[in-house]
Amino acid sequence: MEKDFELTINADIKTAMKQKDAVALRTLRSVKAEILVLKTDGSGRSAIDEATAIKVIQKMIRQRSDSMEIFEKQDREDLARVERDEVDVLEKYLPKQLSEEDLESKIAEIVQRLGASSIRDMGKVMGVANTELAGSADGKAIGAMAKKLLTT
Repeated sequence: MEKDFELTINADIKTAMKQKDAVALRTLRSVKAEILVLKTDGSGRSAIDEATAIKVIQKMIRQRSDSMEIFEKQDREDLARVERDEVDVLEKYLPKQLSEEDLESKIAEIVQRLGASSIRDMGKVMGVANTELAGSADGKAIGAMAKKLLTT
């Protein structure tokens, strides 16, 4: 996906310009900026892989979701709407998210496979779950489900 992700973002920026879609344009430009920061951070990488691209998108969604919560608590629906619109654009670049039932069954399978039996095994379960479910489920959701399954 390395170059494909960047090419997709660039093509979508052009499309957003042509369609005069200000929300998509602003959001995609911020994605492009994040990619540029990663490529010039001194690590020597010239492109980013699919896993890194997914992490970037997830981080951006988490930031906007946090801001949205704050704005809603302050009764600033106008600002919360901006963040919500940007999250909607960003979510298009993530793999299909697991439903709660699918997430529960996958984590239950991981718990069984690892032989985890108590909350003390949470770290082992989270390590495997975060690796296997990267991009298809939020880290908070994975953690909450793992905790639920390990405490019952």
